[in-house]
Amino acid sequence: MHQFNYPITRLPNYPMQIGRVVGTVVSTQKHRTFEGAKLLLVQPLNIDDTPRGAALLAVDGVGAGVNEKVLVVLEGRAAGEALGKKAAPVDAAIVGIIDTVTIHD
Repeated sequence: MHQFNYPITRLPNYPMQIGRVVGTVVSTQKHRTFEGAKLLLVQPLNIDDTPRGAALLAVDGVGAGVNEKVLVVLEGRAAGEALGKKAAPVDAAIVGIIDTVTIHD
């Protein structure tokens, strides 16, 4: 089995990560571009589904829920564009809900 140990912060050549939604965040005061946006807490995962690093805050762009495995983009500009909010101050956005992951050796 392969295990990838990429750092949790910006990944120069790997701007997407797999993670699991572990919680929700409610904010009554937020930047105007986030009005109506759902904020979720995502735990990045290793390829074997074990937690990797600290959880991160991501804006949900696909209607993900707690305990779902998701695809997170970590590049600010790409994250904002994925949400249709180009000028939004976004560092991480959930852009997909993962059904299965298959690894071929």
